[in-house]
Amino acid sequence: MDMEARAHSEHPEALRLWLRMLTCTQLVEKEVRSRLREQFATTLPRFDLMAQLERAPEGLKMNELSRRMMVTGGNVTGITDQLAAEGLVDRVDVEGDRRAWRVRLTPRGRKLFHEMAHEHERWIMDAFASLGEKDIATLYRLLGKVKDGAREQLAAQPS
Repeated sequence: MDMEARAHSEHPEALRLWLRMLTCTQLVEKEVRSRLREQFATTLPRFDLMAQLERAPEGLKMNELSRRMMVTGGNVTGITDQLAAEGLVDRVDVEGDRRAWRVRLTPRGRKLFHEMAHEHERWIMDAFASLGEKDIATLYRLLGKVKDGAREQLAAQPS
């Protein structure tokens, strides 16, 4: 049973919409996870970490990676250790801080990430193939309004 199946016609339409969005997200993510595992023998967290490093060729400190990925430092350390053992990332010292290092993609890691990213893009395109360009643009714009509204609500809340 998916999230949307929990809603009934007597529930507010906004709640039913929220559950539909969650269901869609979960279905697409499940497909992406499955394809990453099948085609690249990897996981979504590993792909996400490599994506963050791809955007920062000079590398990122572990705390920066944790913040960007919104996970604990322990999670990032475990993934980084695996990727380093496979020669996909390396660690470089941070000048002026003997306790820290930057993690960056190796050339091999960058090549593999580009292959995965190309396929990932195709999988996402497939997930939205039932929508036309105009539908996608409209949905994108409407979800932007939801995002802005949610941010405004968060900003208005007392700390």
